Amino acid sequence: MKSQEIRSKFLSFFESKTHTIVPSAPMVLKDDPTLMFVNSGMAPFKEYFLGNSEPKSKRIADSQKCLRVSGKHNDLEEVGYDTYHHTLFEMLGNWSFGDYFKKEAIAWAWELLTEVYGIDKDILYVSVFEGDKEDGVAMDQEAYDYWKLIIPEDRILMGNKKDNFWEMGEQGPCGPCSEIHVDIRSADEKEKVDGKSLVNMDHPQVVEIWNLVFIQYNRKANGSLENLPSKHIDTGMGFERLCMVLQGVQSNYDTDVFTPIIKEVEIITNITYGENEKADVAIRVISDHLRAVAFSIADGQLPSNTGAGYVIRRILRRAIRYGFTFLDKKEPFIYRLVEVLSHKMGDAFPELNTQKLLIENVIKEEEASFLRTLDQGLIRLNKIVEESKSETISGEKAFELYDTYGFPIDLTGLILLEKGLSLDEKGFEEELQKQKNRSRAASEMSTDDWTVFIEDAEQDFIGYDTLETQVKIARYRKVTSKKEGELYQLVFDTTPFYPEGGGQVGDKGYLEDTHGDVIYIVDTKKENNVIIHFAKSLPKHINETFKAVVSQDARNLTASNHTATHLLHQALRTVLGTHVEQKGSLVSPKHLRFDFSHFSKMTKEELQDVEDFVNARIAGKLQLQEGRNVTMKQAMDEGAMALFGEKYGDTVRTIRFGHSIELCGGTHVKNTSDIWHFKIVSESAIAAGIRRIEAISNKAVKQFLTENNELYSKMRTLLNNSKEPVKALEALQEENSKLKKQIESLLKDKAKNLKGNLKDEFEDVNGINYLSKKVDLDASGMKDLCFELGKDASNLFILLGADQNGKALLSCYISKELVAEKNLNAGQVVRELGKHIQGGGGGQPFFATAGGKNPDGIEIALNEAKNYIK
Repeated sequence: MKSQEIRSKFLSFFESKTHTIVPSAPMVLKDDPTLMFVNSGMAPFKEYFLGNSEPKSKRIADSQKCLRVSGKHNDLEEVGYDTYHHTLFEMLGNWSFGDYFKKEAIAWAWELLTEVYGIDKDILYVSVFEGDKEDGVAMDQEAYDYWKLIIPEDRILMGNKKDNFWEMGEQGPCGPCSEIHVDIRSADEKEKVDGKSLVNMDHPQVVEIWNLVFIQYNRKANGSLENLPSKHIDTGMGFERLCMVLQGVQSNYDTDVFTPIIKEVEIITNITYGENEKADVAIRVISDHLRAVAFSIADGQLPSNTGAGYVIRRILRRAIRYGFTFLDKKEPFIYRLVEVLSHKMGDAFPELNTQKLLIENVIKEEEASFLRTLDQGLIRLNKIVEESKSETISGEKAFELYDTYGFPIDLTGLILLEKGLSLDEKGFEEELQKQKNRSRAASEMSTDDWTVFIEDAEQDFIGYDTLETQVKIARYRKVTSKKEGELYQLVFDTTPFYPEGGGQVGDKGYLEDTHGDVIYIVDTKKENNVIIHFAKSLPKHINETFKAVVSQDARNLTASNHTATHLLHQALRTVLGTHVEQKGSLVSPKHLRFDFSHFSKMTKEELQDVEDFVNARIAGKLQLQEGRNVTMKQAMDEGAMALFGEKYGDTVRTIRFGHSIELCGGTHVKNTSDIWHFKIVSESAIAAGIRRIEAISNKAVKQFLTENNELYSKMRTLLNNSKEPVKALEALQEENSKLKKQIESLLKDKAKNLKGNLKDEFEDVNGINYLSKKVDLDASGMKDLCFELGKDASNLFILLGADQNGKALLSCYISKELVAEKNLNAGQVVRELGKHIQGGGGGQPFFATAGGKNPDGIEIALNEAKNYIK
């Protein structure tokens, strides 16, 4: 059975059980502060389990793309070494929100597996929660009783809290679960070892394929459990593992989900899968990681050095280094696999087709960049080896390579082994753990339970129409973190505060009670569909009605920049072409940032055309045309632009200014004339095929023009109020260039004259012509002098020092024959002597320089130079 059919049968089966089939949500989460990526099938439905929103259907089924790089069995560094764990995976799931419960979930799971898919009942085992005394939860007798009606009791296993009690996090909805495991070992192996003894023992052929979670409790901050008012079903079946079972193979990588990618890797590398274990691991790593990176980019998350982008970069770099080390691929090649992936999965996930070119470009550029980094790391590693006086390279040095250059520790170990050296692995692990501890300490957070004043409060957002209203606090909780300190999260029954989302920053403002007491709202965010207001203190009279006021100036400036962003998007598509798509944005009161797909740097003319286009719409005084609760179909029919990687409901909000119409939940000006003016500040590349424009509008433009006018006035004053300041500056530049050349010529003459004087100052030290001298030259002059002296003599060891405008300089020259015969190294000399001038440097073995901030140390360095040849 092909993978496409397996997915289709799952969805059709639950559709026949009156489930609404929904598409996969974007894998990259943009408005959930607790998660970077969807890491389980239930993540897109958290708001329903928490009771913050009502689902459009009580029964839902889907195939959700998920990403995991940490947690049980999912450490990134382990993926590829076994045959059934992945970074990206599809989770087939069916959901009940307060509708059916254990009886139906168990019966339908069994029906689908054994009757629809035809899996042999005798190779299946199920587990049931055994209970937990600490939590005061009894064994799940209800689930056990339903299971024993359809499966022999000797195939029903008891599972502990670790394996059979599912929790969303440290707090929140949770409950017991039943796992369904399959034993696909050969008959001989089953005869030797009973399958039940291998369940949850990490056996590659005895694996969990489906988890039925019975959500019936809420975990409170103090660790206790309370019953939920409604019971829910959350099931997750690993698509890749199911394909392995139904296709009769022993590995996920042998299914048709992965074999087309693996075959393409074989063609590109000329290495056959299955012949060498190290190469096999590398091919599995690349096949797995390609999917994770491609889907992330398609959902709008580009590789970067922070947050979710760093996770994606880390995954891709792991794939690159496995290709580099074990498949001998020293040039980009992973991007060439995108075509195969798109062909295989593009029907189920059309974003792979529409974003294919972008995915290829980004991966190719990332590959080229990291391969350059690996080359730099190799050079640095060779230096470390050269400078080492021990046969064991310290863990600290290895960690520096890993942390600074992204140089993989396993590659470091392999290279050292080839050179007959060893690595202090324990020292490396200690440094890595220190970094993890620092990171963990910085992000540690404790969250109290909600204190609830208004049960089941329906929260209304009225911030499109007003910036001030009367509110009551529905609930609050305290959150403590090392970064932010102690903050209070407040939820109001109604709110004018816009929460951070869609690139727009959250509103700030204040609450005022009837006594005149004020507390300030420092930020507003949205979590699981609830608008949360952040304050540094609680109101004194917390049960009263408050006046909630949004900062009007900040909101108006933010609205100005948000509308300008829409006009900018329209301008780019008009000037550059309709291939331009938004890939990210930031809208704040001070400025706006817009990331978009485009293949080359914009010219000055194109930037001017874009700026003029936006300002023409501002001058055109276009009125806002807002559509609220518009059906998605109607919005699309009207030509509204939807963004990839965004999650939209059945009804949406449209924002139109003239011919610009977009789906948007942000705040906007009523008329484009409110923007006043638009100015592009910069345009740059942030990734292959992705450009970034930073711009300003409104008051920020006025400030920009004022500052530039002041600067212009100062320049004219310095140029004696020249009527043509540009020509005056050009004349100055030309004159400066001529003077520089004259100075360089004079310094060269000075160096040549010094050469004659210094010839007589060499002294013989153990057969070496030695000179250490303080001179009045710049770095370039010192270099010229060293090489001039080196032309006429051999066996030279020269150290020159100079004080240039309070900066200390050292230059060391060693004849090449001395470098070879005496194992002397100018780079090592200046690095060590550079400590005296409170600086450092480096260079080649025969010539190196150092700079520092302590000229008083020059004489000490010059005096110590002789120690290298004594």
